[in-house]
Amino acid sequence: MSYSIVYSSKTGNTALLAQTLRECLGEESCLYFGPPSAQALKAQRIYVGFRTAKGTCDGETAQFLSTLTGQEVFLFGTAGFGGETAYFAKILAMVKEEIPEGVHVVGEYMCQGKMPDTIRRRYEQMEDSPRKQIMLENFDRALAHPGREDLEHLKQAALAAG
Repeated sequence: MSYSIVYSSKTGNTALLAQTLRECLGEESCLYFGPPSAQALKAQRIYVGFRTAKGTCDGETAQFLSTLTGQEVFLFGTAGFGGETAYFAKILAMVKEEIPEGVHVVGEYMCQGKMPDTIRRRYEQMEDSPRKQIMLENFDRALAHPGREDLEHLKQAALAAG
């Protein structure tokens, strides 16, 4: 089955997931690898990677998803705030709302991703509170993601999708 990998990555987190998928799936059936493009639509299955923005995928990915017509789709993404399965499920549900009817989602995967230092500085400037402490702790936890374990889970999810 032919496939494409389309991804949007601002910090490199989702790009790392995309590259891991490419290595896992092999080059021979890959028709396209890169940012959202109409070229990717020629594949039977499209792996669509996104970065989380305001609880859903980024705008570039949302626009691309709206152009799908009948392909199988595997969604994968990263979120700076995370680690909770329920939180990731909520994001994935929002992303799926961007997918037209008739497009079959065959699998999905999300993990936490590290954030830029500017985010930490913004958290540090917050008024002292339990929320500030939670945000700083989450930022520090995110620095290790996506890690080797995250990448292994992605491979397992992709292989389970067939």
